[in-house]
Amino acid sequence: MAFDLSSASASGNAETSELQRMIAVEQQKAQFEAQVHTFTDVCWDKCMDKPSSKLDSRTATCLASCVERFIDTTLTITNRFTHMAQKGGMH
Repeated sequence: MAFDLSSASASGNAETSELQRMIAVEQQKAQFEAQVHTFTDVCWDKCMDKPSSKLDSRTATCLASCVERFIDTTLTITNRFTHMAQKGGMH
């Protein structure tokens, strides 16, 4: 039985491509989790006066607004950098 180098190479390329895709997905998950931890820390420090057994409405509103602002700002910055990169403005 002869070893077919071209099919082995194609199979290896497919496995490498799948592995790269899986790594990219895991990196995105890790980046998302890091982002969640960041805005949790920032918003907790900004909105929590004193820890208690439940959130009052003012604190809940503050946390929700803080997270929304954080997400909106992050998306705006990301979109701006993407737009700049597409225009060739980043060297």
